Amino acid sequence: MADFSGHWAFTFGVLGNIVSFFVFLSPLPTFYKIYKKKSTEDYQSIPYVVALFSAMFWIYYAFLKSNTTLLITINSFGCFIETIYVGFYLFYAPKKARVQTVKLLLLSVFGGFGAIVLVTQLLFKGVVRVQVVGWICLVFSLCVFVSPLCIMRQVIKTKSVEYMPFFISVFLTLSAVTWFFYGLLLKDFNIAIPNVLGFIVGILQMVFYVIYYKKEEVIVKEHKFPEIQNHVIILHNDKNLPELTEEQTIDIVKLGSLISCTEIFNVASYLHENVAEAAKDHKKLPKLQAVEINLRLS
Repeated sequence: MADFSGHWAFTFGVLGNIVSFFVFLSPLPTFYKIYKKKSTEDYQSIPYVVALFSAMFWIYYAFLKSNTTLLITINSFGCFIETIYVGFYLFYAPKKARVQTVKLLLLSVFGGFGAIVLVTQLLFKGVVRVQVVGWICLVFSLCVFVSPLCIMRQVIKTKSVEYMPFFISVFLTLSAVTWFFYGLLLKDFNIAIPNVLGFIVGILQMVFYVIYYKKEEVIVKEHKFPEIQNHVIILHNDKNLPELTEEQTIDIVKLGSLISCTEIFNVASYLHENVAEAAKDHKKLPKLQAVEINLRLS
């Protein structure tokens, strides 16, 4: 029976490594978008800092226990990729977000992790040390799964799923399932318990995505206006007007292409009045009865 449980635990551990590998890679589209826009916009650094902190603790926990190679492999990769994410975020973040992220790094990764390792090494020994570190890992794993709640709050506030990618939610849910069974089969509840919350949060994220993605489509349809393909403005007056030169006509066409349709008539009236004024001061210019301008708006 023990061999049977060990075999299945290894199977779920391998599956957990595979799925978690994609979980760690799932933010890549987000960071590609940040790279294209050269700004982090409203993206938060908290999930990546907390994930880095958690991965470091799981490595520490795995070194204190036996038969936990699968925990070491995936969390080592996690530390590597999360460090890259945080560095990338710091490079493109505005000053305020950059300062907050640095403070969070100093407080958690460097200060918190270092302090806990030092305390557990000095005050605890053997099985007790493993239990204490296990409980700490449990708490910070819960923090990893709770951290997306700040993104969900932003989704509710903005009515947009732009900052909550769907694939991250899917892989988060699958990862929670595989690691739950891995911990359960090993009878390591420090691994199993946090993944119950991870599964719940992952499902909630997918539900939120479906709900607010549909709302986004409705909002886009409601605010979609018909495109104006052609617009003609005719300026006419019985008074004698100066003839516009070819360069002046081109300038007016360029100006009109930059102005919304609702403002073009005002601009036309304004130009008409100013041209009439100009006629008084430029008596030598030829006369013009009407000016017709065709503006093609895309």
